[in-house]
Amino acid sequence: MGEGSGGFFGRQALNMQQEKAGIRIGGRDFMDSEKVYRMDFSKVYLLLVNKAEKKGRTKQEVDEVIRWLTGYSQAELEVMLEKPLTYGDFFRNAPAPNENRRLIKGVVCGIRVEDIKEPLMQEIRYLDKLVDELAKGKSMDKVLRK
Repeated sequence: MGEGSGGFFGRQALNMQQEKAGIRIGGRDFMDSEKVYRMDFSKVYLLLVNKAEKKGRTKQEVDEVIRWLTGYSQAELEVMLEKPLTYGDFFRNAPAPNENRRLIKGVVCGIRVEDIKEPLMQEIRYLDKLVDELAKGKSMDKVLRK
């Protein structure tokens, strides 16, 4: 019987693997982390901007949130959008992740961001949470934990 193919021990081993990968929390499954990491950054960026703009926020505000979180300059961000780059590599190469990002708490996609075990997925979910807050009308000072 292979790992995850049934039986208590198979399911337990699979659950432990998924929790370690950051894709199973509290008995719920989420998109495979590697699929998220391989997504094209420029496409994800457009989705984030569209989400914010639908709620009356601006691309500039999304850019400010991204710069605050990652340490990229506006010029660096614009270069990243013009070249092939995965979402995972965008975060892996972040020049200066903001120390205050650890203050980001709350739920995104049914997951508490502070409970995510896999560091790269946590970084990605931090950005999701910040854009959610922006779209919900929070002031930029609150979004940026000032």
